[in-house]
Amino acid sequence: MKKIEAILRPEDLDGVRVSLQEKGLVGMTVEEVQGRGRQKGVCLQWRAGQYCIEFLPKIKVDMILEDKDVETAIAAIIKVARTGKNGDGKIFIYPVEDVVRVSTGERGKDAI
Repeated sequence: MKKIEAILRPEDLDGVRVSLQEKGLVGMTVEEVQGRGRQKGVCLQWRAGQYCIEFLPKIKVDMILEDKDVETAIAAIIKVARTGKNGDGKIFIYPVEDVVRVSTGERGKDAI
């Protein structure tokens, strides 16, 4: 099993959710986060001067998947979220040792 952690632009969330759902991948956790990378924030010009936002709003989507579904999920996310510009986000993939469903005690892939 693997954990996919995708950091995305907020406006891409609904499209990514639909794209993953079309592939049969529906379980996810979503958080509003702030961050910066190569995009390095954004500076806006106002009458009073320049205002810089160092950390931009992003969405973090976490999913636990069977190994066979990881590449499908990555392709579905990239299909929607890629613009080719800085700030499109990142996808991190981590190994998952085990999963336990609290309500039933099921473990492993049965708990996903």
